[in-house]
Amino acid sequence: MPATTNEHRGRPAGRLRPRRGPWPRPARLAWALLVLVLLGFVAFVWFDQLLRQAGRPDLALVAPFAIAPSLAALTASVVGAVLASRRPAHPVGWLLSGLGLSMTTSAVGAGYVAYGLVVRPGALPAANLYARAYGPLIYLALAILGFILLLTPTGSPPTRGWRWWARVSAGAVTVALAAATLAPGSLDPVRMTVRGPLDPRCFGGALRAANVLAQAVAIGVILAGGASLVVRYRRARGVERLQLQWVTLAAALTGLAMVAYAVLIALGSRLADWISAGATIFLPLATGAAILRYRLYDIDRIVSRTLAYALLTVLLGLGYAAVVLGLGRLLGSDSSLVVAAATLAVAAVFQPLRRRVQATVDRRFNRRRHDAGRVIDAFAARLRDQVDLDALNRELLGVVDQTMQPTRASLWLRSTR
Repeated sequence: MPATTNEHRGRPAGRLRPRRGPWPRPARLAWALLVLVLLGFVAFVWFDQLLRQAGRPDLALVAPFAIAPSLAALTASVVGAVLASRRPAHPVGWLLSGLGLSMTTSAVGAGYVAYGLVVRPGALPAANLYARAYGPLIYLALAILGFILLLTPTGSPPTRGWRWWARVSAGAVTVALAAATLAPGSLDPVRMTVRGPLDPRCFGGALRAANVLAQAVAIGVILAGGASLVVRYRRARGVERLQLQWVTLAAALTGLAMVAYAVLIALGSRLADWISAGATIFLPLATGAAILRYRLYDIDRIVSRTLAYALLTVLLGLGYAAVVLGLGRLLGSDSSLVVAAATLAVAAVFQPLRRRVQATVDRRFNRRRHDAGRVIDAFAARLRDQVDLDALNRELLGVVDQTMQPTRASLWLRSTR
């Protein structure tokens, strides 16, 4: 049988390219969910324009307070689409996509309720039903976040007992959300538009009790998810522990950002909204990196660098303030020499202080790099007095094994004969 060629198409033989088939169904579904989220952003902006054109800029949706949830929904949706398309059997990717979709749908609901029940009553169909679902969509997002914590990074709960808890929680969330949507009772669209659906006074009768219960169930799922992550981290070893370190780092950065957000809010700074927006992207990105194992072994380096530069920033800031205050009393607070002297002082101590801080942090949080540096320094000191080639060969291989930890190492020497 003659060999298959491709010469009649202008290509050399043996260079046939395999035909790429269509995307598998899970990948198409994952990216379709992302498209729905993007369409939700378009609808969000459209409702904002409708409210402004109706003479109600006080109900506008595009405002600084919308930056953080919008960025959180977009980040979760993108990471979820990537995870679900690459690892469709892993539930966290689909949960992230669901988180982004529920947040976007609830954001669209804010405009739908405001325009269809407050500004132009009766102008939009089923606005009252959407108002009932507005709060449960937020509770659903909170519950999904709890399940993401429960199933990260392996895709299953840490123990058999947690599997039982996951089933009970899923059932409780389903019942609570259905009750919060369908229970009888009154609804105040004006208060909901101004105060948001999480205010219990937006509802009356059994509907209020159902919404309070659904909110409590969602918060309970989040707390349980966090507790399961602690249990998993204590039991984890090897790769799974590295994966969890990524999530732990993201949680720590999120906590620090939220503390900074609270301080900036108290000071009345406009940076508060941007800080809260940055805090929302850490957890989805870290979850995606942990599950896909992207640059997984860089976690020690990232932690040490983050701590080192954070500590360096604090020390330099305090030093700058001390120089400015000290010289300001001598030369006057309006003197340009004060700023120049403080800047030069900070520049002079930056590199020595950075090396000292980095070495201190590495000794505590990045032992592999610290120990590798000590081994190399010791080998360099012995190398000056070493003349035996065989002994040098053995020592060099030993240093490579201690610092790089390869599965196999060998040294080839070129003969001059």
